[in-house]
Amino acid sequence: MQTRRSLRLKVALVFSALTILLLVGQALGVKALTEAQEESLIAALIEDDMASLLQSYRMNPTLVPPLDPRLGGHVSAGGHVSIALPASVKDLRVGTHEVIVDDREIHVAVALFGDSKLYRIYDFSAYEQRFRQVINALMIGTGIFALLAFWLAFGLSGLLVRQVAGLARQVKALRLGASSALDAARYDEVEVVELVEAFNDYHGRMAQMIEREKDFTGNVSHELRTPLTAIKTSCELLDQDEALGAKSRARLRQIDRAADKMIDLVNALLLLAREESSADVGPVRIAGAIEDALDPFAVTLTGKGIETRIDVDSRLRIEANRPALAIVLSNLIGNAVRYTDSGHVRFTYTDGWLQIEDTGCGIPPDALARVFERLYQANPPEPGRHGFGIGLSIVRKICDRYRWSIRLDSEPGKGTRVSLHLPPLD
Repeated sequence: MQTRRSLRLKVALVFSALTILLLVGQALGVKALTEAQEESLIAALIEDDMASLLQSYRMNPTLVPPLDPRLGGHVSAGGHVSIALPASVKDLRVGTHEVIVDDREIHVAVALFGDSKLYRIYDFSAYEQRFRQVINALMIGTGIFALLAFWLAFGLSGLLVRQVAGLARQVKALRLGASSALDAARYDEVEVVELVEAFNDYHGRMAQMIEREKDFTGNVSHELRTPLTAIKTSCELLDQDEALGAKSRARLRQIDRAADKMIDLVNALLLLAREESSADVGPVRIAGAIEDALDPFAVTLTGKGIETRIDVDSRLRIEANRPALAIVLSNLIGNAVRYTDSGHVRFTYTDGWLQIEDTGCGIPPDALARVFERLYQANPPEPGRHGFGIGLSIVRKICDRYRWSIRLDSEPGKGTRVSLHLPPLD
């Protein structure tokens, strides 16, 4: 499932990220600039001190430190510095150098003095330590300001997206029927107002379309059911006419069965077109639903000599829409009866799965993946087996609506098994 984040959080993250980047960039820039200034200052101090020192030595040679034979030069220490320079220092060129002695970073200035060199030691470790403390304080302050920036960004983002949040609440209220349109006067941001107007236009067109669909389904319900009822009534009256011949009675039964199929189809289409309410769902006894669905096929089953077996606990109940379940069972049983010439149609229930098995002609393997497609027929039409290819398509749509999983397994020449997942009531 895709993870979604709120618009407010996204805006806060963007603002805080930009602010933190600027703070970190500023802190690093200040650190780099300060370090550069520190080195420049130390270099200037050393340069001035060395110039003054060399001048004093030239004016008063008695002040010149003794010659260090290891280094081949004079060693002078500034302040109270007491450090023994390593022998490698004698290889340093004239200028200022940083040397690590006893885990301390010291500066050594090298200058020519007569026929030898003068080594001047400077220890700025105390100053550098205070400088690092200032830099660390700067970085800690940057971290604190970064947290403060996120807190402020989250608060400011709430102000920025408040009208979008208000729009979302209005849309939810609109869905619950609290109003018929969104009120654009509540918003002063141009983009939100444009969104409200576009939504109202779309909502109006959708409401008109839904109203037309309601009128259409109402007309279908009346205009189709009325003639079908008239056909059924006429068939019942004609069936009572003793003067009717055997061929006429057979055709009359075909008309009657066709009318039943049309009634089932109209009921299925109206069910799919109607929005379901919680009142449409309730406990249903599976065995009773199977018996009711089998009843219209009793004559055909007897005529073909097909045995029906209902191996389902008569007390077992499920939570379902009764008309929807009746349409699904009717279509599945109708297919089983249509393509079975002998044997049986068996109903079992195991682990929440209702299985309908027949001993019919089966379905070719290459057709199994398409049997739920609209207008697709797995087997070529034969006399007495003609269908329209929409029964299983309707079954699939009803199952999808009520989240009933459905599986179909078949083997040509041996039969078909349809598995319908209908969890039992606790």
